[in-house]
Amino acid sequence: MTNNMRQQHFFVFSFFIFLIATAVASCARMGSPDGGWYDDKPPRIVNTSPQDRATNVTERKVTIVFNEYVKLEDATNKVIVSPPQLEMPEIKASGKKITVELKDSLIANTTYTIDFSDAITDNNEGNPLGNYTYTFSTGEQIDTFEVSGTVLNAEDLEPVKGIQVGLYDDLSDTAFQKKPLQRVSRTDGTGRFVIKGVAPGTYRIYALQDADGEYTFSQMSEAIAFSHQTFEPSCKPDIRQDTIWRDSLHIDSIMRIPYIHYFPDDLVLLSFKHPQTERYLLKTERQEPNQLRLFFTYGNEELPKIRGLNFDSDSAFIVEPSAKRDTITYWLRDTALINQDTLRYELQYLYTDTTGVLVSKTDTIESLPKVAYEKRMKERQKDIDKWMKEQQKKKEQNNPYDSIYPVKPLELKWLNNSSLDPDKNVLLESPTPLTAIDTAMIHLYTKVDSLWYRAPFEFGPKDSIPRTYELRAEWRQGQEYSLEMDSAAFRDIYGKVTDPIKQGLKVKPNDEYSSLFVELSGLPTEHLVVHLLSGNGAVVKTVRPVGRTAEFYYVTPGKYYLNAFVDANDNGVWDTGDYGADRQPEDVYYYPDEIECKAKWDITERWNLLARPRNEQKPRSLIKQKADKEKRKLKNRNAERANKLGIPIPDEYKW
Repeated sequence: MTNNMRQQHFFVFSFFIFLIATAVASCARMGSPDGGWYDDKPPRIVNTSPQDRATNVTERKVTIVFNEYVKLEDATNKVIVSPPQLEMPEIKASGKKITVELKDSLIANTTYTIDFSDAITDNNEGNPLGNYTYTFSTGEQIDTFEVSGTVLNAEDLEPVKGIQVGLYDDLSDTAFQKKPLQRVSRTDGTGRFVIKGVAPGTYRIYALQDADGEYTFSQMSEAIAFSHQTFEPSCKPDIRQDTIWRDSLHIDSIMRIPYIHYFPDDLVLLSFKHPQTERYLLKTERQEPNQLRLFFTYGNEELPKIRGLNFDSDSAFIVEPSAKRDTITYWLRDTALINQDTLRYELQYLYTDTTGVLVSKTDTIESLPKVAYEKRMKERQKDIDKWMKEQQKKKEQNNPYDSIYPVKPLELKWLNNSSLDPDKNVLLESPTPLTAIDTAMIHLYTKVDSLWYRAPFEFGPKDSIPRTYELRAEWRQGQEYSLEMDSAAFRDIYGKVTDPIKQGLKVKPNDEYSSLFVELSGLPTEHLVVHLLSGNGAVVKTVRPVGRTAEFYYVTPGKYYLNAFVDANDNGVWDTGDYGADRQPEDVYYYPDEIECKAKWDITERWNLLARPRNEQKPRSLIKQKADKEKRKLKNRNAERANKLGIPIPDEYKW
């Protein structure tokens, strides 16, 4: 055979091998329409041991076998065993099996449920099995009732995710603190829960953010919800509609599917945390060299006492408690103490002992500033050197210059814009405590027909807000004002004084505002507090109803929302609940719709606070706790492919 013939045979043989390899590779591509059918089928259970819904079970290990490799996602949070297990079960996936080994002893004549939620998917495509619950009983029968509902945060009606919800057939108030919950579930991202395997009987329901794994309310820091409502689970046959889609845009048919409807399915629990009643010192700090700051879990009328160990603490401080007296700031008066890096002192304060009684305690504290004195002096010298260079440059250029480094003035912070709402006042904040305010040096002028006239005003501290001052006047709409303060009108504890201040103010006219009137029904209004909320849920205005109407004036045009709470003790703030005192948190309600306010418009809305259940009130745009990301739904992509190709789906790809 010649060399040319050999080369031709080799080329033909190689080309033949290439065609075969290409065909095999094409048949093997299962993930694209050009290469084969999709694997859209979910994993299928082929065997369980013990059998699902078996009775008289005595073994504590459950094995579930599938037709393909599977995986478990976030089993710790998604898989719920009921009755609750005090010792954590061992749950794992291996190959085509999932095993659950219970560590607690089995309870006689009890239905056990292992709710996998949507944690099971196949290993390759991630096709979800869907919500799956395995059930067995240690007695003669399986309990099949289900109870469902929603848990909301009592203060703002936010859905509460991940809180445990459980039942007791013991209806006494002490059960929640002495016995583990009998049957449990856990809420999802929408606050929704379903408790399965419930026996006939009468129950009370609770929610618990369990901190210690005991399934009882044992720590005041745990969020809880409780209700005196009792119920008996029941069920009835019902019909639901399922939509069958031909493709992503077209409905093929709507099927009526019979199912068992379990009740109650609309329970709403309002969770809260107890008010902090144990007082202890959280921390001390000296972020700035001229102040010491103490942080407590809650306040007390009797303030702590400081005795200096390496300094004289007599008259050394100006004491500034917060409104709740849980944070106390000690301003150092003496510059020598401010410059001292280490301050050692004895702190005597009240704290709660192990019996729950407030007693005196003394701690020795060593306090250092965040920036040491030496470093502060170096930074100051840098500023002086820079200033001197600037003055020297001005001198060389025959420009005006200074020879004495200026003392920095006391600078007040304006808390308003120059454009003022008619129902607001001017607010000023001092960075340090003041020792003197000369109101004779404060002047307010108003402009009338191009002439300026003195306007009467009042000036004084703002209630409960440290170092904040309010200038009150009868502000007239559309009017221009000038607020002028002479030099040294304000002096602080370090001798700093203010420079002259002149601030123009313009009170906006009425035609730039809207008025909103909300007619309330469904509840008595004598204890009601109503909030106007911005688009992000922040409180813009607060009113108490006049009769049955909440009136909001001088509303800046925009989109708003409403909520309200029943101020049962008329203290002006929302109060949490107390399980020991059998007191629920104060009721909160949300107006379910957005309200648009337009300039020059008077808007009237009617709000029946009880028209909707609490879990349907808060507008979706205000809800910060978003629903869990939905797992990839099962798709029948093969139906679309078969329709395009005009061929039937092979049996092995049908499901």
